[in-house]
Amino acid sequence: MDTEPVPDPQLDEDKKLPAAVRARIERNRQRALMLRQARLASRPYPTGEGISAVKAPSKTIDSGGGFFIEEEETKEKNVEAIVHKPGPVLEFDYLICEECGKDFMDSYLSNHFDLAVCDGCRDAKENHKLITRTEAKKEYLLKDCDIDKREPILKYILKKNPHNSHWGDMKLYLKSQVPRCF
Repeated sequence: MDTEPVPDPQLDEDKKLPAAVRARIERNRQRALMLRQARLASRPYPTGEGISAVKAPSKTIDSGGGFFIEEEETKEKNVEAIVHKPGPVLEFDYLICEECGKDFMDSYLSNHFDLAVCDGCRDAKENHKLITRTEAKKEYLLKDCDIDKREPILKYILKKNPHNSHWGDMKLYLKSQVPRCF
């Protein structure tokens, strides 16, 4: 059985194409290779098109109050700014009381509200009364953005709500500072 060699189809095509066409094909091939290299150089890593990240459905917690709390929200609330207590007060760092003029190291009002009043002069009933956020908003006709975002931002302390322990914490502001800021 005589077997004839099978001619290479690429060699036949090369012989049939004129030299000008072959040169144009080679130029286009070189240009395509250069474009591919440039694209890979600018983005060497795959973009992930066609690959979808599968997210597990977020867990929901039944609050028992008619709504569900998503797990992601609870994680965000746990992250709070860490507040470091200031170092010891040296003699030349003593504060001078605005009421009596005496030197003092620290006081409740200076630590929490940056108000230079000693604990002896603190008047919790009138001058240095603490009011809730709701009272401040009603009395001075303020909005949440006025209290939270406008400069200077009011200092406050957090206390548990005495009316119901399940309610949120109360934000207490120094009454004398609220009208001063607005």
